[in-house]
Amino acid sequence: MSDCLFCNIVDGTIPAEIVYEDKQVVAFRDLNPQAPLHVLLIPKKHIATLNDLESEDNAVMGALILAAKKVAEAEGVAESGYRTVINCGEQAGQSVYHIHLHLLAGRQMQWPPG
Repeated sequence: MSDCLFCNIVDGTIPAEIVYEDKQVVAFRDLNPQAPLHVLLIPKKHIATLNDLESEDNAVMGALILAAKKVAEAEGVAESGYRTVINCGEQAGQSVYHIHLHLLAGRQMQWPPG
């Protein structure tokens, strides 16, 4: 989708600081970090929201979670802990309509988050 910010990152039209990539997932540093470590992980396939998932997307969503684990290990936060978040829709704070998983770490997280 040419008007999707994250699709443009996937195809290289828009630059990003890529920290991980495989055949299904791209991970890059957030431009507006909310924690010392804030990485966004996105499927290369355009899926707007969690509500748009189909059963055929099981593998890509599993790949997204496993990629988050790999990024946490590579960034040295797997043992100390990290938070993953996927927002769905406007009231949840989703601003880019391409599924993305936030990986946040490097400080004590609070609960409840919202």
